[in-house]
Amino acid sequence: MVFLSKRFIELNGTDFIRMVEEGALRLRTNVDRVNALNVFPVPDGDTGTNMNLTLTSGVEELRRKPSAHLGKAAEVLAKGLLMGARGNSGVILSQLFRGFAKAVSDLESASAQAVAAAFQNGVDMAYKAVVKPVEGTILTVAKEAARHAVTAAKRQPDIAAVLAELVRSGQEALDRTPDLLPVLKQVGVVDSGGQGLMLIYEGFQAVLEQESEHEIIEPADMPYVAFGAVQPLGDLVEQVKLLEARIAHAEPRSAQAHMATEDIEFGYCTEFMVRLDKAKPGSQTFDEGRFRSDLSAFGDSLLVVADDDIVKVHIHAEYPGTVMTHAQQYGELSRIKIENMRDQHTHILESEMMAGSQGGALHGEETAVTAPAVPDGTSEAGELAGASNSLKPYGFVAVSAGEGLSGIFVSLGVDQVLHGGQTMNPSTEDIVKAVSEVEARTVFVLPNNSNIIMAAQQAAGLIEDKTLIVIPSKSIPQGLAAAIAFQEGASAEDNTEAMNEAARHVQAGQVTYAVRDTQMDGIEIKQGDYIGIHNGKIVVSDPDLTVSCSRLIDSLLADGAEILTLYAGEDAVSDTTQQLVDYAQEAYADVEIEVHDGGQPLYYYIISAE
Repeated sequence: MVFLSKRFIELNGTDFIRMVEEGALRLRTNVDRVNALNVFPVPDGDTGTNMNLTLTSGVEELRRKPSAHLGKAAEVLAKGLLMGARGNSGVILSQLFRGFAKAVSDLESASAQAVAAAFQNGVDMAYKAVVKPVEGTILTVAKEAARHAVTAAKRQPDIAAVLAELVRSGQEALDRTPDLLPVLKQVGVVDSGGQGLMLIYEGFQAVLEQESEHEIIEPADMPYVAFGAVQPLGDLVEQVKLLEARIAHAEPRSAQAHMATEDIEFGYCTEFMVRLDKAKPGSQTFDEGRFRSDLSAFGDSLLVVADDDIVKVHIHAEYPGTVMTHAQQYGELSRIKIENMRDQHTHILESEMMAGSQGGALHGEETAVTAPAVPDGTSEAGELAGASNSLKPYGFVAVSAGEGLSGIFVSLGVDQVLHGGQTMNPSTEDIVKAVSEVEARTVFVLPNNSNIIMAAQQAAGLIEDKTLIVIPSKSIPQGLAAAIAFQEGASAEDNTEAMNEAARHVQAGQVTYAVRDTQMDGIEIKQGDYIGIHNGKIVVSDPDLTVSCSRLIDSLLADGAEILTLYAGEDAVSDTTQQLVDYAQEAYADVEIEVHDGGQPLYYYIISAE
C-alpha cells in the first residue's frame, strides 16, 4: 500500500512515477477490454495493445532513469513514450504526455494548478499535432478531463481532489463519445482510445487517494495481458517478440471503423523545419504564438510545434514560397517537402483520416498527425551535405506480415521489411532503427497499414543522417503498387508523387471472419461469417468463404480494372483459391489474374485490382 498525505498539495517525481506505474498496470490488465471496443467485427483490433506497449516503453524508461524531480521524471516518460509509440492511439498518448512534460520541465514538484495546467498543455500539444481532429475520440476525452481539472484546481489545492475531477469529467466525456461519433452509437460502444486513457487516469487517481495496493514491480515480473492470457514478461523487447510469435494464433478480437474527410481549400501541403538562429544578424526574435498567427494568414491546416531551437511547420498553402520566406527570418530551413494536393487530392485527404483496420477503417485510432518536432537533444534529420558518398541515393523500408508478402517486397527492392501489420504495429523506435540500417541518403517508408502511418511520420523527426519520406500506404496492395512505381533515376519529389499516385488508384480488399454479431452500413453480420472489406468498408458478409470472396471481387472490379491479384493467406485452401480464379476468369474475361502465396495471418485473402 502506498501511504500518501490525505491532502496532497505538491506532486514530486517519485509520486508521479507511482501514478504512471499504476496507470500502466490498470491498462495492461484491461487490454482485451479496450481492444473489444473497436468497431469493426474483425479479429485484429489493437487499440489497447498499442496503448499498452507504448506506456510500457515509458514505464521501462522511468525505471532505468528514476528521478524525484517531477520535470525530469516527466521528461523521461515522454521520451520513452515517443520511441515506444505504436499505432495512432500510442502516438496520441505520447503527445499528451510530451505536452505534460513540457509544462513541468523546470519544476521539482508541482501544485494542483500546475498539474492541471500540465494536463491541459498535453491536450493542446496533441490537438496541434493532429491535422484534422475528430471529436468523439481520445482527444475529446483528454480535452474535457483537463478542462474540468483546471477549473477544479482554481477552487482548492488538493491534487487528489483535482485528479478525482479529471477522472469524473473524463468518464462523462467518454460516455458521450457515441453522441459525437455516429459509428460508435451504431455499434453500441464508447471510444476505445478514450477508454484506454481513462484506465490510465483512474490509476493516477487511485495512487493519490491511497486506493492502490501498488508496489514497484521489476521489469522481469511485469504481467502483460496478451490475447486473454496473463503472461509474466521481461522488458518491452521480450513482450514484442511474444506478440509477434502469437500473431497467427491470436484470439478473435475486433477492429476499427472508417471516417470521412473534408475538402482541401489550399493547393500545396508544405512541411519544413526551422533551426532558430538567435545569433544571426538581423534574425527575428522567435515567438511561437506570433509566428503561428502570421502563418495562419497564408493557408489552413496549420501546425507549428516548437521544441528548443527547432520548429516544425506543416501548412496547406497556395504559395509555399511566401510561407518559407517568412520563416527564414528566424533561421535556416531544412526537411522541406511540398506536395501538390490538386494532383493527389483524394489520397492526401484519405491519409489524414488514419484508420485502425487494414485498408483505412478508423474510429478508435485517431486521425493523421504530422511528425512532431524533434525531441530535446536531437538535431533535425535529412541534411544530405555530409552524407557519405558510399550511400546509395534511395532505399526502402516496408511493413509486412507473412513470408510470401515480405518476399515480394524484397524482390521489388525493399531493403528492410519490418514484421507487423494490424495485430502487431511496429513502434516509432522500430521504424527509426530500420531506416538507420538502410545504406541510403533518402529512405522511403511504406507503412502498408493506416494504423502505422502516424508512428512512421513521428520517426521522420528522429532521423539525423538521412531523409525519411513516408508514403502513406494504408494496405499491402497500396504499398506494392507504390514500390512498383518507383524509378531509380527520378528525383525524390517525382518518386514521391508517382508512388502516391500509384497507391491512390489501387482497389484493395481483404477477407477475414467476423468475431461477433453486428450490423454495419445495412449489412447484417453474424459471428463466424466471412466478411469482405473494400477500401476499409465492409461490403459483404456470408457464411460461405467462396461466396464472400466472389462478391468482394465484384466490388473491386465494379469500375473496371486490368489486373486482379490474389494474395492467399496462411489459412487459405488451394481448392478455394482455384474456385476464385475460375470465377474471375469466367465473369471478367478481359482481366488478367495473378495469384501469390502471401502467407499473411488472419486474412484468408488480400485482393487488389488495378
